[in-house]
Amino acid sequence: MRANEHLAIIGNQAILVPYEKEHVPKYHEWMKSPFLQEMTGSEPLSIDEEYEMQQSWRNDDDNPQATLQPYNFHDTTRMIGDINFYLNNHHNPHEAELEVMIAEQGHSGRGIATEVLKLMMHYAISDVGVTDFVVRIKETNDASIYIFEEKFGFVESERSAVFKEITLRRQVDEELKSNLFAWIERNSSRVEFKNK
Repeated sequence: MRANEHLAIIGNQAILVPYEKEHVPKYHEWMKSPFLQEMTGSEPLSIDEEYEMQQSWRNDDDNPQATLQPYNFHDTTRMIGDINFYLNNHHNPHEAELEVMIAEQGHSGRGIATEVLKLMMHYAISDVGVTDFVVRIKETNDASIYIFEEKFGFVESERSAVFKEITLRRQVDEELKSNLFAWIERNSSRVEFKNK
């Protein structure tokens, strides 16, 4: 999505930056993992297909989305995952489907996913006008289900036996906005930058 091509969002543990071609090799290595393929419902792609996908995500104005790469705040050379949202509900153009993945070993269970979700949800609400969030999570992914239900108040709306996944939803209300915006004010900053 071109709208965030000059944006970096800085939190306490992670920095979110746009998905660029230099990120593709590492992302491609992550996605060779059968576990990550299963958790993300992804099929393995060739490196050339990954580069094509990156260009599609980066340049397609007709497919509104925001894809940002979290980096370890203390080691900005270390990409640790992927977070994005898609505006793909034609019945509700203000609904964002969120996806988050902390792929780098040693970074799970440290609150980073919760932080990057706060950063991304704030961006989606304040800059894009999102009013509803939806996530689809593999039913065996207890950690992700916990984060969305317990940290953000998402509620299960459906289950798919075929895909073995749970759909959780959260409407943007004053409580969510107040909590997110207060956290952002204390813990985050945004940087606009020019492409190299």
